[in-house]
Amino acid sequence: MTAAPAKFRFDLDLGHRQERNSVLTESALASIVTNARAEGYRDGLAEGERNAVVKAAERLAAAAEHLADHAAALNAALDDHRRQTLAEAADLAAVIGKKLASSLVAAQPTAEIEALIAECLASLDAVPHLVIRCAPELAEAVREIAAARIATSGFTGRLVVLGDPDQATGDARLEWVDGGIARDRAALEAEIDRRVASYVAAHGGHSHALVEGPEQ
Repeated sequence: MTAAPAKFRFDLDLGHRQERNSVLTESALASIVTNARAEGYRDGLAEGERNAVVKAAERLAAAAEHLADHAAALNAALDDHRRQTLAEAADLAAVIGKKLASSLVAAQPTAEIEALIAECLASLDAVPHLVIRCAPELAEAVREIAAARIATSGFTGRLVVLGDPDQATGDARLEWVDGGIARDRAALEAEIDRRVASYVAAHGGHSHALVEGPEQ
């Protein structure tokens, strides 16, 4: 059965059709703006924090690098100072030793010569002669010392003592038929300087011992 058609009503106002309201209310708009601002603030804050962390890390890395460079420079300076101190101490010890030796020779110029004679006579029983060269001003004293030593040794050869101007005070050279021995203070000091310089160089320093002459 077909439904009956609706009757047209003449009181219907076709010019004022009711439409859905699509305009945002002020409160809704304010809420959207507030949410957008909050989201933007959070994003900006997070980005700012990330930038701050990055910058802080960069500053920390730069500070660490600077500290490492400073520490390396300080260590190098300390090493240089240590080497210099070592070199100066070694040189000073060598200089003091030379001065003490010079003072001893000045006070007892024949002491080392007598020790040298005693050392040789212990093994020169069968040689025909013994020649001793020393500074001219010490020749007589050395002759007496040698004679006294020979008297208590097994040496039966001839004793010859010569004043030699090439021998420094306190130095001497003993000669026999197949050998000889010498006490040369300049050579001893040069050897001391060489050993001091070698020791200092082995520890990274520089010694002035080899550029200085022997003590007079």
